[in-house]
Amino acid sequence: FNKNVIVNVRQDVCRIKKSYNYTILFRSIKMNGKYLIFGATGAIGSNLAEQLYNDKKDCHLIGRNGEELEKLAKKFNYSFSICDVLKINFAKKLLEELSDTEVLGIAYCIGSIDIKPLKQTQASDFVSSYVLNLVAVTDIIRNFQDNLKKNNASIVLFSTVAAKKGFINHSIISSAKSGVEGLTVALAAELAPDIRVNCIAPSLSKSKIAQAVIKNSKIEESIAKMHPLKRIGEGSDAASLSKFLLLKDSSWVTGQIIGVDGGRSTIA
Repeated sequence: FNKNVIVNVRQDVCRIKKSYNYTILFRSIKMNGKYLIFGATGAIGSNLAEQLYNDKKDCHLIGRNGEELEKLAKKFNYSFSICDVLKINFAKKLLEELSDTEVLGIAYCIGSIDIKPLKQTQASDFVSSYVLNLVAVTDIIRNFQDNLKKNNASIVLFSTVAAKKGFINHSIISSAKSGVEGLTVALAAELAPDIRVNCIAPSLSKSKIAQAVIKNSKIEESIAKMHPLKRIGEGSDAASLSKFLLLKDSSWVTGQIIGVDGGRSTIA
């Protein structure tokens, strides 16, 4: 054979192999898809990101703090979006940004601790809490519903132990999170059998937003004693259940409100 012909054939074979490998890689990425974690820099969100990384799952991180978000995304080699869920059309813009992404699940790890006596509240306190904790996630689900449906995806929402157990000064957050629990069962019914929807109801856990409540070790110890398991929750506690509910291990679980609360909601 002519040497030039042999060289050309080898080059063609190399190009075919290279193209084939890229195709396989692209298909692998597309088939694997990503889990969207909202509030990714928080205690639960960041722990969930790490646990999914350890389980070799790919994620897209979403949050408001660009510096913290970029640092976390770089640590796990995840993609990320800086996003404020209180902005108008935020979900539509995010959908456009992730138009080529197969979404396997959504964890809405965003919340607030709004504690004050009713007499000191204003109507705007209730509205703000309701929008942050409930309305924003309905925008997300509405926009990503078709993507979630074709991937038989899972959605994890977050409530609080205070939604079922009465605590003084909790009228704002208790009512908002009770709405989240109602939303969970309503959407679980509406979106079945294609999309699973579950909710986690934690008790007070160590986090940035909880620092105003857990001001020192004495207060932490006092609150810990209110729980049968005698400690304050960690972000990893709720994150572990979140991971289970997102993955196919929980494929026969939907419409559930599950407490991760050290026993506080059920044991005196």
